[in-house]
Amino acid sequence: MTEAILLVGGKGTRLRPLTVHTPKPMVPAAGVPFLRHQLARARAAGVEHIVLATSYLAEVFEPYFGDGSSMGLHIEYVTEDEPLGTGGAIRNVASRLRSAPGDPVLIFNGDILTGLDIPALVDAHRSSGADVSLHLTRVTDPRAYGLVPTDASGRVQAFLEKPQTPEEIVTDQINAGAYVFRRSVIDSIPVGRPVSVERETFPDLLAAGAHLQGMVDSTYWLDLGTPEAFVRGSADLVLGRAPSPAVPGRCGDRLVLPTASVAADAKLTGGTVVGSGATVGEGARVFGSAILADAVVEPGAVVTDSLIGARARVGARSILTGVVVGDGATVGPDNELRSGARVWCDATIPPAALRFSSDQ
Repeated sequence: MTEAILLVGGKGTRLRPLTVHTPKPMVPAAGVPFLRHQLARARAAGVEHIVLATSYLAEVFEPYFGDGSSMGLHIEYVTEDEPLGTGGAIRNVASRLRSAPGDPVLIFNGDILTGLDIPALVDAHRSSGADVSLHLTRVTDPRAYGLVPTDASGRVQAFLEKPQTPEEIVTDQINAGAYVFRRSVIDSIPVGRPVSVERETFPDLLAAGAHLQGMVDSTYWLDLGTPEAFVRGSADLVLGRAPSPAVPGRCGDRLVLPTASVAADAKLTGGTVVGSGATVGEGARVFGSAILADAVVEPGAVVTDSLIGARARVGARSILTGVVVGDGATVGPDNELRSGARVWCDATIPPAALRFSSDQ
């Protein structure tokens, strides 16, 4: 197979407050840090050596994964002193690669949940003789993404940033955030300054006549950049819709980690995960949500499509729909929070303080 670079340095600002104390790739999805799913899928595809390009809260990664031997990997860590962008981060770890100039190197973004056929992408790269190969996926509404039109053979024709008008939508193919680089291309990226592969490296390579190949793989794909997407991705992992060998249990309607406590009459459905040491009380109903380690959902609470942070508490009879509750926060009893609400870490909402409907 080949070696890989995982870009895990982003601050995850769109996911706050989940990322106040935790780097985005380490936020638990289906019971384990999301990064563990990516590493496990890479290992299953034959990758043995992975370099993590870290920056924000870089000190969190190595104590958890160590040298990677427990996963059958050799993991190295390189930390950026200042953010360098996607291209700069790739170049910054080049000294840790073992590949020869013509060898392929896999590169993944640390916030994409995908069922990508990794060996197929590498095979397509080798057979096409490309300098860079990109995983492309098709989306119904491409306006929020960079478009990547290709010719009949899959060769990339252009990189078009987020289209603003219908006339600019020339394809439904988007950059899905996984690449195979010829090692020599990595060495050509400028050193010591921020570089974006999407806005600088790829367009410059194309302009210089390099061969960039696109492979459309329309299996499961989800950008976990928002709380809503992250909660959905966690639920899809539990339900088995998104493939991962790292889910700590059998796929199904619910995943309860061994040290969690769930009342006999509580109802957990929709891919809900209850983390280590967490408690779900009598009569509580939890659908499609992630209850992180040591959190408490009190009796009679209803939690839907939400993420309850570590050590957080949802009070009795409170109703949460599409909500993020930060680590250590408390939502008192008899509150009602609706989609988009974010309760910051360690904040406290008093009993019966917020509602969106009548209290009758």
